[in-house]
Amino acid sequence: MKKQKLSQAQYHILREKGTEPSFSGKLLYNKEKGQYCCAGCGAELFSSEKKFDSGTGWPSFYEAKNVGLKDDSSLWMRRTEVVCRNCGGHLGHVFDDGPRPTGKRYCINSAALKFRKQP
Repeated sequence: MKKQKLSQAQYHILREKGTEPSFSGKLLYNKEKGQYCCAGCGAELFSSEKKFDSGTGWPSFYEAKNVGLKDDSSLWMRRTEVVCRNCGGHLGHVFDDGPRPTGKRYCINSAALKFRKQP
């Protein structure tokens, strides 16, 4: 999606690999049922059924779809970046400290997501 179609925060996160401050995202406390989609292209990424409260300040999921993973050694640490498989937009990072059954914690920026409520 072109820059003029994204908010400043969305562009910064999706295209410049930024991050939003913890506990500031509008989807952090969302409890509605539905799908979390890429704010850049609309691809479905996460289901509300796989969301959990990690206490980290960002929406967290233990399972994803339509995402790619990349090594990220920025900020003097090694992490695994999560990107949208469709448009390549930066979503956040994944860690190995999540709940069962996957043990994964996809820590995702709210501004990188759009929520599609289940009808």
